[in-house]
Amino acid sequence: MINKVSTALKRHRVLDIVGFLAVVSAILWVVVKGAENQGYHWQWFRLPPYLIQWTEGRPVFGPILRGLAVTLNITWISLILTYAIGLVTALLRLSSSFIGRLVARVYLETARNAPLLVQLYFIYFIIAPVLGIERLTAAVLALSLFEGAYASEIYRAGIVSIHRGQWEAAHSLGLSTWHSYRHIILPQAIRRVLPPLTGQAVSLIKDSSLVSVLAIYEMTMQANAIVSQTFLVFEIYFTIAAIYLALTLALSRLVNRMEQRFKLEH
Repeated sequence: MINKVSTALKRHRVLDIVGFLAVVSAILWVVVKGAENQGYHWQWFRLPPYLIQWTEGRPVFGPILRGLAVTLNITWISLILTYAIGLVTALLRLSSSFIGRLVARVYLETARNAPLLVQLYFIYFIIAPVLGIERLTAAVLALSLFEGAYASEIYRAGIVSIHRGQWEAAHSLGLSTWHSYRHIILPQAIRRVLPPLTGQAVSLIKDSSLVSVLAIYEMTMQANAIVSQTFLVFEIYFTIAAIYLALTLALSRLVNRMEQRFKLEH
């Protein structure tokens, strides 16, 4: 019986892989055919120098990979701030303080209802000159505030989903609100909200491409500069899309492993 189940699972896995490859092949065929119909001539052989260059026999990052380094730098800093801002905002929304709830509400409504592009311009052209911050810091701040508003609702939903009995048990042990959150409520809530928080992280990675409007030479800005010089439109943008896809898939895989560890531990 076990052998039959194992064989069936292997067969389904093979079918899934074949189906995936068929879909990918169909998409590639449509893209190639469409480009050919427009008279586009593929020149993939010109792509490698924009990824890796050789200087005195040593490999050096090309403009795309240099842009990737900037993108990763923006992303990890923004991600930490996003989660921190989201958690603080969620706690303020759930607090007994009228001022705290009001501040959190105003921030949420402003950040969620204004386009990210508008917020980037507002922080860079209005807030940054007042505070004396540079464009990279302004971009990180805008991304963090925008994504933090959505992360706060994810946190709040996770906290509210915890059964009331957990709070009652914490209070019966004499724990303060802070210690109840730290030792009982948040550990359970974070396990529940890990998948949607991952989706928010993926959204942040993709939204980081918008900081190119501030002339920050992250990956998308580098791609635009290369395309304007070489007209390798499809080759460059497909490469950028593949890199973004690899980043988001790696992040999703990492979080899946974390979820499995949480399940094993509990």
